[in-house]
Amino acid sequence: MTDKPNVSAYSEFADHGVSRFFRNQTFHFQTLRALNDIVANGADLSEVLTAISSIPDGDTNAWFDAFSELAIRTEKRIPTCLDPLSNGYAWLRSHNYWRTAEFLLPSDDLRRKTAWARQIAAFDNGLKLAGIAYERFTIPYETGHLRGILYPGPDGWQEKPLIVLVGGYDSTLEELYFVLAKAAYDRGYGVLTYEGPGQGGVLREYGLTFTPEWEKPTAAILDYFEAAWFRPEKTVLIGMSMGGYLAPRAAAFDLRISGVVAYDVLFDMGSIAERYTALAQKPEAAKNPDLVWAVDNACWTLGVTTLPEAAKAMTSYTLRDVSQKITSDVLIFVGENDHFVPASQADDFAKACTGARSVETVTFDTLSGGAEHCQLGAQTLWHATFFSWMISKFS
Repeated sequence: MTDKPNVSAYSEFADHGVSRFFRNQTFHFQTLRALNDIVANGADLSEVLTAISSIPDGDTNAWFDAFSELAIRTEKRIPTCLDPLSNGYAWLRSHNYWRTAEFLLPSDDLRRKTAWARQIAAFDNGLKLAGIAYERFTIPYETGHLRGILYPGPDGWQEKPLIVLVGGYDSTLEELYFVLAKAAYDRGYGVLTYEGPGQGGVLREYGLTFTPEWEKPTAAILDYFEAAWFRPEKTVLIGMSMGGYLAPRAAAFDLRISGVVAYDVLFDMGSIAERYTALAQKPEAAKNPDLVWAVDNACWTLGVTTLPEAAKAMTSYTLRDVSQKITSDVLIFVGENDHFVPASQADDFAKACTGARSVETVTFDTLSGGAEHCQLGAQTLWHATFFSWMISKFS
């Protein structure tokens, strides 16, 4: 007769998995962001884990070195591979690693220019070799140009609602492919992605900074699409992150928008700025990577030079006085552990949408895996919710 194992004694010393990559929230979140692209062939798990294993928590230079070296290693293997599809995916991963590498650098760091050029080239190489249909375009806007990419769907996509996707506070046009374009194509939809002032190449190449009047760049993009392609019967606009303000703001002024998705909600940016202003008063503020990055990016994208100026500018980014003008169907996403936007803003937004055709709020809790801002790390979770909503509202 054998003795039974002492389960309680074993459990006391049992190893457990971990739920975080770094103690620092920004480093943890940006690791999730890199991994998020796995679903669309834009990252590989072990590649990213190997890269972060050499990064001291909070060290932005080590972060750049690790991810830029990963991008270079990924590219160097391409000439030895005879399979075009594998090479296409390798270029797409390289794009993501270059984007991730430069993300935490100061806005005036010269390494950003190199990383920017290489990520764009890698992205285009990847789409071409992988046989992914896309059309880039630029359109004149104010003193510069807006950038966009159309990803046509499979046969019959013109009869479905057009999905339009815009990013937020720190996204790039190319990144939006991994966020939704592939998933939408697999379900028969076409996707129009675009950048406005304050974002990606529009900011870097033309110096255009954010505007609270987001209906203006959105209208310019939709006008161009209709002139160059066709006028969709239904248009669904999704705003990611800060886009949770931008997309609803545009929907309040443009009746062509049949549905609007706040992914995730951002009802009042000024109140969030107040929180960062309070953090900046603490003695350890200068050593806090979360705060240093957020302030630098705010000044860069808003066209100001100090945190007080940025905080003042952000008070204009509120849906409080325009939500009642939205007449479309509204879908609001909330992450239970969102470190940027308090969950209470979802209730504020939903209550303010008094003229909407319908309003639905979906909260993702910790156990679901979608509790982070924009459900990072749980792409398939929010995709399932979104496409189910699309069927129920527009099928």
